[in-house]
Amino acid sequence: MQNQNVHIQDGDSVFLNIDSEKSTQHWGHAPEKQPRRYARQRVELKDGNLVVECPIPADMRGIIPRNDLREFTHMRYTACTSGPDDFMKKGFSLRQVETTPPRTTELFIVLTMYNEDKDLLSRTFHGVVKNIAHLCSRERSRVWGKDGWQKVVVCIVADGREIIDQGSLAYLAALGVYQSGIVMDEVRDVPVNAHIFEYTTQTSIDNNMEMKAGEDSEVVPIQVLFCLKEENAKKINSHRWFFNAFGPILEPNICILIDVGTEPGPKSIYNLWKAFNVDPNVGGACGEIVAMKGKYWNKLLNPIVAAQNFEYKMSNILDKPFESVFGYITVLPGAFSAYRYLALKNTKNEKGEEEGPLASYFKGELDDKEEEKKKENMFVANMYLAEDRILCFELVAKRNCTWLLHYVKSSQAETDVPEDVTGLIRQRRRWLNGSFFASFYAISHFYYISRSDHSIGRKIFLYIEMAYQAYNLIFSWFAIGNFTLTFYILGQALSFGPDAPWSKDVGRGIFLVLEYIYLLLVIVQFIFALGHRPQGSNKAYIISIIFFSILMVYMLFAAFWLAIKGINSGISSLGPNIDPSTTATAKSILNNDKFRNIILSLVSTFGLYLISSLMMLDPWHIFTCAIQYIILLPFYVIILNIYAFCNIHDVTWGNRPETPKESGSKEAKDVKSSTVPTVEVSVPEDINSVYQLAVQEVRRKSSKEVTIATPKQKREDARKSFRTKVVLAWVFSNIILITIISSLGNSQPSVIDGYMAFILWSVAGLAAFRFFGTFTYLLFRLFTDPNILSCTK
Repeated sequence: MQNQNVHIQDGDSVFLNIDSEKSTQHWGHAPEKQPRRYARQRVELKDGNLVVECPIPADMRGIIPRNDLREFTHMRYTACTSGPDDFMKKGFSLRQVETTPPRTTELFIVLTMYNEDKDLLSRTFHGVVKNIAHLCSRERSRVWGKDGWQKVVVCIVADGREIIDQGSLAYLAALGVYQSGIVMDEVRDVPVNAHIFEYTTQTSIDNNMEMKAGEDSEVVPIQVLFCLKEENAKKINSHRWFFNAFGPILEPNICILIDVGTEPGPKSIYNLWKAFNVDPNVGGACGEIVAMKGKYWNKLLNPIVAAQNFEYKMSNILDKPFESVFGYITVLPGAFSAYRYLALKNTKNEKGEEEGPLASYFKGELDDKEEEKKKENMFVANMYLAEDRILCFELVAKRNCTWLLHYVKSSQAETDVPEDVTGLIRQRRRWLNGSFFASFYAISHFYYISRSDHSIGRKIFLYIEMAYQAYNLIFSWFAIGNFTLTFYILGQALSFGPDAPWSKDVGRGIFLVLEYIYLLLVIVQFIFALGHRPQGSNKAYIISIIFFSILMVYMLFAAFWLAIKGINSGISSLGPNIDPSTTATAKSILNNDKFRNIILSLVSTFGLYLISSLMMLDPWHIFTCAIQYIILLPFYVIILNIYAFCNIHDVTWGNRPETPKESGSKEAKDVKSSTVPTVEVSVPEDINSVYQLAVQEVRRKSSKEVTIATPKQKREDARKSFRTKVVLAWVFSNIILITIISSLGNSQPSVIDGYMAFILWSVAGLAAFRFFGTFTYLLFRLFTDPNILSCTK
């Protein structure tokens, strides 16, 4: 028997007898030392809440440079029995507001994680550490400086105690942020919903699993708040804990959202924060999400990764700057974005109901918990697969406010992207369905902008962007029909026209074979999407992609062949002695429909891509990834769209498999008392040996394990019915379009040429519209970007 001093919430302490008991819990692999021993301690509760302060291991205390504050020498554990919305009401608090004097929080950074391993966690956390060190190095700033770390709180929210990776727990334990054995299941018969650990660490572990500590390591103190949720309740619930539980206590100025696995650049967080500091009307901002390309860009050898890299780059070069100029970015990526906390706060409307960005943001989570859903709730459920789009729209359209969204090119963050077909399909199912319904919601509620206090000029700009988004939405709905018509028109012209490179019989045979293959592949995609998981049809999808890529090469060949033949015929019509460099020849070429509609439109589109990339000083994706993206275009248009619409009834969040929670034994037993409420907790007797085991586990090389197939998901009849209606509407509307254009084209060839011109020039026109936004954004950036201005404020 022995005694130990345990600090509780109000700073008092009690001496308790400890009954030792053995525990077989360990990090990762079998421990090399004897099993740790835990002791029972009876801890006095404060207002019914369990808050315990535990000393850090001796080994850690020996390597940290500062021991002058209790936040450096003790980790605080809170067993939270309330929900996130009642956290403050139930008397729970956080360390930062209990300091003397209470600290203000300028930056509140949340790292959301599911079951990511320690490698991904280290990439993100160490990246954040380097950013905070940069903030502290800005000695001439009025906001930051040597003690700038006191204005930053890093919140790590893990989505489920049974799901979190054990290596990640060891990583956090090695930082002093987590201690095993003290976790409670109940407090006085009330289940614990979240386990909150608070510690100001002075160490970090880099991507090579090397410990960074001490004054020479350039690691500044980091205030860490680790929230380990008891249940797996999805990422949106993690954000509920961040915004609704911790936000009202800390009252931060800027909130930054980062997914574990995303690594911000060394100055990215400062550059993102600077956008808010420069313009008080900025309510939200995002940086550039960069696809992870690997060492020497070796991952670009994978066409799936290369295509995504091209997609990400063009979005950050054309889409985000264009939307930023208008003031409304349709989506601030959840992987790396920031919001002004004041802008997110809810308000009361005329009816006394709470409304605002956060109220709308979390509405999807509440609707998903209802057992009985109305028919329209399937629309809502899909809409909230892209809840960040809803948040952006509600922020810009907030009643009586003038909040805008901004893109910060100089703030970059690198993230891992799916490297295989099935991973990309699962990811895009949620992205496509969520973005479609969220965009439809925003466009159909465009009049919400009128309730804001934006100026007349700004409202006009926002309405113009809404019209642009509506056109894009219609274009995406008919994407598969337009692609089919393009294939049909080019194939017919190449095989049956006078400019065919082969005889009509050969051309007819090639086109008929490709036409039947195309039709068969489209039907097969519906069969796969309706009855198979992507993981179970991986080879079939790869074969489909190969055949679709061959069809794309055929279409490209047809387009350029017809264009070249059209140019030659235009020159020949002027006579045998004509000079190709004369004005008459140029006019004849420009008047040729095939050249004008095919070559000029394509050159205009990709020419604008190249020019805008050069203007942004970032053109390399054009040369390394454009070909892969073009060849894989049928995969994006056909396979991904078919799978997304055919699985519209699946409203699960994310693309990671869910792990069923298994019932486990309680680590601590609650004890009732007729006098002072107490509870027994399990605390390691030798916390130093626990710490050493955690460090050993962090340094152990990670083993990559293949994820086993997920459990079968229940599919309700109402959701299937909704899926059927949407798929039928989508398929029949595209079939009707194809039928009308092809039928009219048989009797009036000009209809075919006209529709082909409409498709190609629409793509070029949209690119030109976005190019205008990019050019304007660059002009504005000359006066606002902190990397361009010599601004030290």
